[in-house]
Amino acid sequence: MWLSDGWRDYELIDCGGGERLERWGNVCLVRPDPQAIWARGSSDPRWDCPDGRYIRSKSGGGHWEKFSIPDESWEIGYRELRFGIKPMNFKHTGVFPEQAANWDFIMEQIHGQAARDPSREVSVLNLFAYTGAATVAAAAAGARVCHVDAARGMVAWGKENAARSGLADRPVRWIVDDCFKFVQREIRRGVRYDAVIMDPPSYGRGPSGEVWRLEEGLYSLVELCAQVLSAKPLFFIINSYTTGLAPSVLSYVLNSVLAPRFGGTAECGELGLPVSVTGLALPCGAAGRWVAG
Repeated sequence: MWLSDGWRDYELIDCGGGERLERWGNVCLVRPDPQAIWARGSSDPRWDCPDGRYIRSKSGGGHWEKFSIPDESWEIGYRELRFGIKPMNFKHTGVFPEQAANWDFIMEQIHGQAARDPSREVSVLNLFAYTGAATVAAAAAGARVCHVDAARGMVAWGKENAARSGLADRPVRWIVDDCFKFVQREIRRGVRYDAVIMDPPSYGRGPSGEVWRLEEGLYSLVELCAQVLSAKPLFFIINSYTTGLAPSVLSYVLNSVLAPRFGGTAECGELGLPVSVTGLALPCGAAGRWVAG
């Protein structure tokens, strides 16, 4: 498991009974988590008196009960990175804290390349980029980044996170577009990237109503994105929150598509968060990482 244990502004205090108790800066939230099927590890009073709680509806979706949450948003930091936090629909807050393990990996890879060849500028393509945490991490490490997401509001949030982190002047392209069509155009334009990061949805519909399912379309998506890699790429990351897709599948896909062309190796693992009360780790999705040989 790749454990995201470098946080100070985020803490998974406890989890159990299908929920998690978290601290985001000075704000405590209770949110549903289907993985936490065991009993709670403590009777911490914040379980009953959080600053906010997400209540899931039996008919789907849900709503926030906001007791003392800041009206708009608040800010947290991870190392030198800064992010805006805001409770949204479907229990999200704008940041997936378990992804910190990937941010560390991204920055290590880019810093490592700079140490080997300071003259080479690393270019990174971040697809389905959400609010831009991985984009900010790559930019902070010195890369040129192309951030692509179909939701205009998420792209704007990403730009705000870059500004919060003191990176507003870094070379980042902020693109509102369908990721598939954007990659196809980049292939035709001859644009190439040294690294690809992607967090494709488990399920979705395209602009023409076409249905996307990760387990059916992932292989083709990776094949497509392999065509925008440079002659000497550095890394490729796939994130997955699809419960029916084993982590090993991600490494198999990366190895079968990238290794014959570029060499290198792929590995996979669960992303996890340490639980303060119990000392256990909550699994929070999976990732596959390919690195050049």
